[in-house]
Amino acid sequence: MTDPASDATEAVRSRLSRNGIQLNGAGRIAGVDFARGLAIIGMLAAHLLWLGDDVVLADPSTWSNIAAGRSSILFATLAGVSLGLMTGGRHPVRGSAMGVARRRIALRAALLWVLGVLLIGTGVPVYVILPAYAVLFLLALPALTLSTRVVLVLAAVLAVVMPFAQVLLDALPFWGTPIGESAALMIGWQYPFPVWIAFVLAGLGIARAGLQRRGVQVGAVLAGGALAALGYGLNAASGLAATDEWTSFAGAVWTARPHSSGLLEVIGSGGFALAVIGGCVLVCGPWWRGSVMSPAGWTVLPVRAVGAMPLSAYTAQLVIWAIAAAVILGDPSDLQGFRDLDPFWPITGVLIVAATVWALTIGRGPLEAATDRVTRVLVPGRADTTGETRLGPR
Repeated sequence: MTDPASDATEAVRSRLSRNGIQLNGAGRIAGVDFARGLAIIGMLAAHLLWLGDDVVLADPSTWSNIAAGRSSILFATLAGVSLGLMTGGRHPVRGSAMGVARRRIALRAALLWVLGVLLIGTGVPVYVILPAYAVLFLLALPALTLSTRVVLVLAAVLAVVMPFAQVLLDALPFWGTPIGESAALMIGWQYPFPVWIAFVLAGLGIARAGLQRRGVQVGAVLAGGALAALGYGLNAASGLAATDEWTSFAGAVWTARPHSSGLLEVIGSGGFALAVIGGCVLVCGPWWRGSVMSPAGWTVLPVRAVGAMPLSAYTAQLVIWAIAAAVILGDPSDLQGFRDLDPFWPITGVLIVAATVWALTIGRGPLEAATDRVTRVLVPGRADTTGETRLGPR
């Protein structure tokens, strides 16, 4: 006779082992999950903490300000990495497989847009990034078949040119009208696609270069660090005051203020994102004795679990916020009241624990699994040649 309790225990062990292998397997780039997890947690901090714009290395009290603006740019750059990995990485798929991939990405963009609009409807006082994500996914489709060199050059050109155009676009009277204000929310203009497509293309470029390669990882850290030093260094050396951004064209372009889309923010924060991605992949790489399958590697598992289901984690924090603020404050749009409750650590802790348990016991995040299922059913066919999934473990 079999022992039911023993069989149940063995089933649990089998599931934990299977999901652990999928999360840590050779088909995934663990550092990408880690970087996504950091981006999500950084966006939580930007939403839930009182942050300033300046980071002073000699003043630890300002270090949390790193999350302001940089987290969302890291998230956008990782979107490009995901697009590259899901279409073959260093060896992009061709022909009908690329056609299937493009249609699935377009459908995924539509689903993200709908979810983003629903989250806007909760009344939570944040600029939801998902509509911008949807637009950026669509804009990136033509670049999926370009060479690595062309993609990176295009990213660099757009990063330098578009901040100048963005100042003119932001000054259009349209955005001050009721229709313009609604349109800005619907397309995520707070993360303006004319500028932000450069971040997505940069991420696509390093994925095409082969992010699994040590040289690419080190190159991303060095090049990204140099760009960050250049952007923030020029900003510090310029001596321009914050008021200059609002009173002159030059001031609006020559700024590294978070969410300004100024030239120096694009250079500095874009470089920061590349350095973080390269660094995370290096830290989680199997060449390090802290490999993902080692005890040291498992210490980063909770953050990686959040990064394996970013859509679910991002959505969950806004839903939790809306419900908690409505119950406690009677108004989900009361930003000051909710931040004054110090919700960052409780919400972040809950999400990290929940994501870790879910990844090990169930597998893919719920929204990741749902969107993947919908796109595969509505757009049948084979689209990728890599086991790395950008929205969670299989």
